[in-house]
Amino acid sequence: MRKLCGAVLAVTTLVVAGGCSRPDEPARPDPRPVTIAVAGDTHFEGASASALEPGGLQAIAPVLGAADLAVVNVETAITDRGQAAGKKYTFRAPASALGALEAAGVDVAAMANNHSLDYGRTGLTDTLAAAEAEGLPVIGLGRDADAAFAPHRATVDDNRIAVFDATQVLDSSLATAWTATDTQPGLASVQTAAGRQRLVDAVEAERSRSDSVVVVLHWGRESRDCPTDDQQGLAAALVAAGADAVVGSHAHVQLGQGYLESGGRKGFVDYGLGNFVFYAKRGAAVETGVLELTLPGTGGVSAARWRPATIRGGVPVPLEGEAADEAVRHKESLRSCTDLAAS
Repeated sequence: MRKLCGAVLAVTTLVVAGGCSRPDEPARPDPRPVTIAVAGDTHFEGASASALEPGGLQAIAPVLGAADLAVVNVETAITDRGQAAGKKYTFRAPASALGALEAAGVDVAAMANNHSLDYGRTGLTDTLAAAEAEGLPVIGLGRDADAAFAPHRATVDDNRIAVFDATQVLDSSLATAWTATDTQPGLASVQTAAGRQRLVDAVEAERSRSDSVVVVLHWGRESRDCPTDDQQGLAAALVAAGADAVVGSHAHVQLGQGYLESGGRKGFVDYGLGNFVFYAKRGAAVETGVLELTLPGTGGVSAARWRPATIRGGVPVPLEGEAADEAVRHKESLRSCTDLAAS
């Protein structure tokens, strides 16, 4: 197992022509295939607070730990301070939540979503401080827009990986205050045309310096298991710009996955991973899993595997046997309304 623990690369300027480095630079080794695991909506409210207990995520830890890089969408403020935003649902968790995720094999917390700032600027400050203290990288939010839109960069077996995070979902009354700008801390938001273009431009720029580029998104409509036109348009733009994979969550149910060709490139898209560590109790809301992607480092995704699970007592438990086979077949059936290809 080649597990990476929060390694971050300093970015250097590379001149790439036909895949070759400059004559005065040593040739780079060819990148080797690596695996990245991505999981969906995670908080620690209600029953899901059991994840904070020692070994609370031990059932799913082998799945996350088997990947070279594991990313989870964390939709909660990491704080015990601040004032709750004026909205129906507000989530917060202690700093130990990041430690629980790290112990389960999570390498990166994707935090661009409609709950990370539930406790305002104070909560954001505490979240960033907790991440730094724990040593668990967070993406999708920061002290300004440059920080919020910056990817997590890491190298595994000479495969330079970049992971971006952004949200297409914010409460209309809070969007302005929560969106990171050049002078305001907040989230990487792609609700506006300007925000979407900023992400597309960032992915395009990253393509020249990374072997594998992944974008994690918070998007879609709750309880809807087919992608919206906005989701499909953004996925196509990101693949054309250089994303090898585009993976999302937010709907609290699973959506379809498959391959998308756009702008002369081919990438893998999963429109919805569903809940992951969540207080859901029944129905589609407890259907979960981990998406495992193989990134060859030469463009695209060479293999995709859905590792199905179910939420029990607030935490994901892998499925086995016929139950797992049926869950995989269900995930595949959701492709029918996505315009994605099976291969």
